[in-house]
Amino acid sequence: MLASLLSLASSGAPAAAVAIDFDRTVLFQMALFVVLILVLKPLLFDPVLHVFALREERTEGERARARKLQERAGELLREYERALERVSGEAAKERERMHGETARLEAEILREARDATAKISEEGRRKVQQEMNAIRFQLGKESERLARDIAARVLGREVS
Repeated sequence: MLASLLSLASSGAPAAAVAIDFDRTVLFQMALFVVLILVLKPLLFDPVLHVFALREERTEGERARARKLQERAGELLREYERALERVSGEAAKERERMHGETARLEAEILREARDATAKISEEGRRKVQQEMNAIRFQLGKESERLARDIAARVLGREVS
């Protein structure tokens, strides 16, 4: 057969004029092909196709699981943001409350300081007034004594 193909190729004949021998080897090859298909299908092809199907099924399952996890992550993120906003609002309220409390304490401390200052000032005024009264009293006594001394010197005698 090979010789006939070579002679056709060297003679310059068109390729369409190739002759095919149909003998027992073709039948044997077809029978061998069918037997191999019948033997290899349950032993090789079906298990490989089953593995491919399982792989595809698992891949789709994991994709669905990944989508669910992404959705859950989105929900958790939104929940976190809401909680963060709530905490920020509460912190702002607490800050305002603390600011008000601080202002109230500051006012109370200033009032107490003013009261203490007024009390100290009033005590100082009272003491100064007492000392002035005592000094005036002393000056009055002293002026009387001096007046008697001066009158006694001027008159030359003791004045009572």
